Amino acid sequence: MSRIPLGVLDLVPVPTGSTVTDALHHSIDLARQAERLGYARYWFAEHHLNPGVAGTSPAVLLALTASATSTIRIGSGAVQLGHRTALSTVEEFGLIDALHPGRLDLGLGRSAGAPAARPAGGEPFEGHTPNGLRIPPRFSFAPLLGHPKVALQRKLLNLPGARPQDYAEQVEDVLALLRGEYRSAEGLAAHAVPGEGADVEVWILGSSGGQSAETAGRHGLPFAANYHVTPATVLEAAEGYRAAFKPSAGLDRPYLSVSADVVVAPDDASARELAAGYAPWVHSIRTAEGAIPFPTPDEARALTADWTEADHALVADRVETQFTGSPRTVADHLERLQEATGADELLITTITHDHADRVRSYRLLAEEWARR
Repeated sequence: MSRIPLGVLDLVPVPTGSTVTDALHHSIDLARQAERLGYARYWFAEHHLNPGVAGTSPAVLLALTASATSTIRIGSGAVQLGHRTALSTVEEFGLIDALHPGRLDLGLGRSAGAPAARPAGGEPFEGHTPNGLRIPPRFSFAPLLGHPKVALQRKLLNLPGARPQDYAEQVEDVLALLRGEYRSAEGLAAHAVPGEGADVEVWILGSSGGQSAETAGRHGLPFAANYHVTPATVLEAAEGYRAAFKPSAGLDRPYLSVSADVVVAPDDASARELAAGYAPWVHSIRTAEGAIPFPTPDEARALTADWTEADHALVADRVETQFTGSPRTVADHLERLQEATGADELLITTITHDHADRVRSYRLLAEEWARR
């Protein structure tokens, strides 16, 4: 399985007792370590108004990381297009590519959208795939999207009166600007300099078989499906992408990456202990509190001591699909994920309270993966 590349998705977590400055230094160090360990990509996610996550601007983080590394591909997982323009995105990545050519992945994601619709043809699959991969019941994001704090975030990210452009149209604008082929409805050309002609690989990220998967397939772009965020719809996302795929100048067949949340330690019990903070951390996101600073195991047990059944149910799909354990245990889980989805790559995201434990997790996984 070592022929299946592994990448890193970094949220730039801020653990309890540390600072944003610490988090940034740790992420840059982890990128250096990931390059040395043979990981194929290092991507940064974009999140806002989360005290425990410092990844607010992928482009800024990429500029810092590009200067600290030399060979690993770096990218966004993903730039959220709902509150920015195609031009600003292309120009930002064009600036980085000007000094670090040929290393950038421009991952584009939807934001400010409605929850994904259920696929046609009945209820989606849930349970275990034939090879044992857990597909949990679908989580409804509708209550979260209607929360006042989510509305506040949208208000702060968008100019007054601004309305997000249709996602598919915006992706087309990004591609046209990169190729130097943009024309307005009136036929007027626009040239993004820097940006035009940049050696940037465009990816689409998505959580279902809806618009994101269809857009990636129609343009013949690589697609990243988010098992770590919405495990219930990963099969739908992969199938929707492949069904929509049309060969392009860049790809003659579908190319799929699938993400997974992972914690690796020398043994299963140690890994479960390191992952103890994951449930209250996810809970803080799904209640619209905003991601809390990642707690220690003892802090996590205190936070969950009085949880109700509803609290546990709120995070159940994420907790039961987090891969924790020894290198062999986790690599076995990742093999099942790859086989069930047909992924060409796997994207690994790991959060622990201590930076050294996070680095060790990636190291142990890389060493085990290379043996397979």
